[in-house]
Order: sequence, then structure tokens, then C-alpha cells
Amino acid sequence: MPTVLVIDDNPAVATALDVLFSLHDIDTVAAESPDDGLARLAAGGIDLVIQDMNFLADTTSGEEGTALFHAIRELEPDLPVVLLTAWTHLESAVDLVKAGAADYLGKPWDDRKLLATVNNLVELSEARRDLARHRSGERRRRDALARDNDLRGMVYADPASERLLALACQVARSELPVLVTGPNGAGKEKIAEIVHANSPVGSGPFVALNCGALPAELIEAELFGADAGAYTGAGKAREGKFEAADGGTLFLDEIGNLPAAGQVKLLRVLETGRFARLGSNRERQVRVRVVSATNADLAAMIASGRFREDLYYRLNAIELKVPPLAERRDDILPLARLFLPAGRQLGADAAAALLAHAWPGNVRELRNVVQRAALLSAGEVIGADALGLPKPVPANAAAVPAGGGDEPDRAAIEAALAQAGGVLAQAAAELGMSRQALYRRLERLGIRRD
Repeated sequence: MPTVLVIDDNPAVATALDVLFSLHDIDTVAAESPDDGLARLAAGGIDLVIQDMNFLADTTSGEEGTALFHAIRELEPDLPVVLLTAWTHLESAVDLVKAGAADYLGKPWDDRKLLATVNNLVELSEARRDLARHRSGERRRRDALARDNDLRGMVYADPASERLLALACQVARSELPVLVTGPNGAGKEKIAEIVHANSPVGSGPFVALNCGALPAELIEAELFGADAGAYTGAGKAREGKFEAADGGTLFLDEIGNLPAAGQVKLLRVLETGRFARLGSNRERQVRVRVVSATNADLAAMIASGRFREDLYYRLNAIELKVPPLAERRDDILPLARLFLPAGRQLGADAAAALLAHAWPGNVRELRNVVQRAALLSAGEVIGADALGLPKPVPANAAAVPAGGGDEPDRAAIEAALAQAGGVLAQAAAELGMSRQALYRRLERLGIRRD
């Protein structure tokens, strides 16, 4: 049952309100002076205050009511306050409403209007308290997550990101391989770094290899190393990524691009911890935590024979799914502010434009957009026009399918190419893809590069 505090020097007012409210399951507490009212408020349990504007018989200015209102605000910044006012100090009441009072009513009041006002404000106050409790709980969880784990400076605010980080820190404690899935530019490498930092090999090296950025014939040499003369151009022996990552973590990005021969060798290393350099018969032993990542549909690749099923299950002992930025909207503005140079800020229209955008290129696209806007705009505040974002389009024309697809579709690629004047590097950056990934996508879709 809600409780209303009535602060009025006329006992008849408190009595009348007590009778009215008791008929509608509302408790009433009375105070005849500002000091008594503030003391009762400080004791807690009050859901709404109804206060008079004058307390001395020879004053009609409303100054006492104004002072009381501000004192209430210092104690309870979000508590709803209804002012009881006479026409002689109506202007003061209006000023206080502008300053944050919930409402004002003239004396004598209308019972129905007063009840409707009180009920609405009590419901709103309870909703605000629930929200405040929820946010307080979120802050406590996030503080505990940051206190107990190394988040590598990860900036986030969305509950989806919090759940992902909590799971990443939990699975990091084991030595099992981890597969990080999600669209391009969503932050898969950052999750891999967090897994490494909180793992038993966190003090060791973190070595990354993008399997999609190298020709197929060089990936094995990059992974396992090569003796001198092992292939054309190998003038001297070279160390591979597994050796470099010994005692630490090897992060294999775009694992779906690993060729068949490399898949066989990787499977053996995962099973035994042993491998041989290209051109060598001598086996080497390493202790490496493997974290891999992909934006591809590995299940479909297995079905078509392009990826080994046994390797998939070795890599996928634990899967961490990174949602696209469009599915963690609360992260957008904190990340955007992170990417801004010191002394710059987003205007309200820019913030609204960022929240309205679909972000097919995810965090990578957001960083590019914000940094470009900061470079090209003058002044401290960055407006929406400086972002250069397209106007919102209907859902059926969006660049990313509603399910947060892994790759941009034909319409999105053609639009990016047109906007970039055919410059592939610029189009790839706008789409949040590497240039090599865009080449492959163009070939698969049969898009001509005129």
C-alpha cells in the first residue's frame, strides 16, 4: 500500500486527505511544518509528498513552499511532489513544476483529479524505483565482473554483452579450445583476448593469425613454420605461429578459410600438441590454448565437404557467440564516445542517428564513422550531418537480414561500391570487411568490378 506524506499547517487538510485516501487503499502521514515533514521523509517509506506553499499565517509569497520543495529534492531527487496552492502564489507553483515538481492543485481541490494524479504518480514512482533497482543491480554485476576478471578495457553497456563477457571469463578458466562466432567487425578478437587474459596461460603470449588474409599455400608455413628450402622463397628456417604461441594462446581468425591440408595438421596438433615444420621430419611439442573464430556457417561447410567435422568438434569444445551490434543497441553510444577524440562530444541528433542505423559493419563500421566525423567536422559538438549515415530504410531493404546475417547481401555491396565510386578498399571499410573478404564475396555473388 502506498504512503503519502501531507505537509500542511492546517490539520483539516491532512484529515480530509486521510479520509479520501483511506477509501482508496492509500496510507496518509501528516506533518504540520517543513521541519517535521523533512524529518518524516528522512525516516523513509514515503511514495509521494503533497505540500502546501505557505506555513505562516502572515505570509502569502510561497517562499516557504519553494524552500521546502528544494529541501525535499535534496533528500529524494526522484520523489514525486504535488503542490497545494492558492491563486495568490500560482506563479511560484508553476515555476516549481518547471523545476521538477510533479504537479500542482489549487485549493479547494477536486477529489477525482487529486486521486487520479496521486495514483498515476505513485505508479510512475514505483516504476522508476524498479528501474533504479535494476540499474543498481546491473552496476553491481558489472563492477564485480570487472573486479574479478581482466576485461582488457572492454567498453559495453548492453545486457547481451555482459552475458557474453561473463561466459567468456568463466570458460577461460579451462584449457579447452574455444570457438568464437559472429559477424565481421563485431569484436571477436577482443573476446579471444579476454579468454586468453583470464586463462591458465594468461601470462604467456597471445599470437593471432587471420587465416583469410593469406594465400592457401602460405597458411601452413605460417602455422607450423618451415625449414630452409621447404618452398620457393624459403631461404632460411622460420618459426611458425604455434611455436611463437608456446605457453600461451593462438588465435585463429577466419578459421573457415583454412585449406584441407592445414585442417588435417591442425587437428593433429589439437589432439597431441605435436607438429613438424614444413620440410622437416623432426616433431616439436608445444602447449598452446587455441581460440578460433569465424563468421562462416561451419555446419554448412561440413555438409558440403569444405570443413572437417572432426576438426569442428575439436575447435568447438566451447562456443562463444558474439551478437551483431544491431542486437546490442545499448553498446552503441558508449562505444561511439570511446572512439571520439578528447574534448569532442556527440550532439543529440548525432546520438539519435547512431541509434537508428543498422550497423551492417558492426563495431568496425561504428569506429570508422565516428572517427571520420571527428576528423571532418569543426567544433566541439559533432552533429548528425557529419556522420554521413544514410537515412533509415525499410526493413526489407536493410543491408543486414533481420536475423543479423554474417555477410552483407548483394544490395548492400552494390550500394557501398556505388558510394565509394568503385574503390574496393573504401567499400570494404564501409561494409566492415577486409578487402580479401570483399573480393571473395564479389566472386560468389557474381558481381562485376567495373
